[in-house]
Amino acid sequence: MRTMLTTTALVALASTTGLAQAQQVVNVYNWSDYIAEETLEQFTAETGITVNYDVYDSNDTLEARMLGGSSGFDVVVPTGNYLQRQIAAGIYQPLNRELLPNWSNLDEHLMGLASSFDEGNEHAVVYMWGTTGIGYNTAAVAERLGEDYVVDSWSLVFDPEIASQLADCGIAFLDDHTEILPAALRYLGLDPLSTDEADLEQAVAMLDTIRPSLRYFHSSQYISDLANGEICVAVGWSGDVLQAAARAEEAGTGVEVAYVIPKEGANLWFDMMAIPADAPNPEAAHAFINFMMDAHVAAANTNYVAYPNAVAASNEFIDEEVLNDPTIYPPAETQANFWTLRPHDSRTDRLITRLWTRVRTGQ
Repeated sequence: MRTMLTTTALVALASTTGLAQAQQVVNVYNWSDYIAEETLEQFTAETGITVNYDVYDSNDTLEARMLGGSSGFDVVVPTGNYLQRQIAAGIYQPLNRELLPNWSNLDEHLMGLASSFDEGNEHAVVYMWGTTGIGYNTAAVAERLGEDYVVDSWSLVFDPEIASQLADCGIAFLDDHTEILPAALRYLGLDPLSTDEADLEQAVAMLDTIRPSLRYFHSSQYISDLANGEICVAVGWSGDVLQAAARAEEAGTGVEVAYVIPKEGANLWFDMMAIPADAPNPEAAHAFINFMMDAHVAAANTNYVAYPNAVAASNEFIDEEVLNDPTIYPPAETQANFWTLRPHDSRTDRLITRLWTRVRTGQ
């Protein structure tokens, strides 16, 4: 699931300690709004390696580039379930642990969970992880649903009667079927990972009932729109919503944005740093990944983007308000209701793509 850079950024700082590497380049393709402002400059200053940095806002966009071959990227950041099927397709090269001395900083438990996507953690490192839940404008929701209304359920967006009351102030959904359909299934009391066609049809039928109340599907626009009051509710990624809250506060817009993990449960996801098999600069790619696993660097990124990282050694450098925020680091009782996505076979992919197109277009 998020850098202040929205177009290709070229960071090229001269380094008196890295002149031997001054001509090296690393081409990074990452999610939008997903890295601290100073990180790229620090990397170049320390290594002398130039960073070409570009961003995307959906796994499908990344996958299309990867499947096409010769992408030109050295480091990419797919989500775990996409990573798993891309590894099977031979898209990524194994990591060389000898070039990653900061591997010892990683959280063994989190890397163990991520190994369900990448056996033995051979091809990728957890960059960030988080949840998918609901971001909302507290005043706008209270005005329409009442001061005593408690936002704690997927019913806020999946109950057509409730959603219709929020339509005028704007509801946005992620443009990502892997996020919306499982949540809809869980809300209906079904297995969020079900691939049964009858279950999926039931979820889509429910989504059809709230479709008239939705303003748009987009996987990054909701950040600024929540912050400036253009929408009042978004199904989005945890850190993105918290970034929206911080932007609203910094801008003094008077908008208060909150994030909730619905009581029915939520998706727990991992975004993974990996190196394409045809990466033009694999050594520079390893240097970049190793830098991102530095405790201070990882902490700075988490403090900025409000997503937890997998560098256990970084915890002592993370702001207390971030580390102690249960929406960022959920307690065990909340985690008990999480699910983790897995890839589908081609038949299921075709079915879900068809159903999702129906949801998005309303046809």
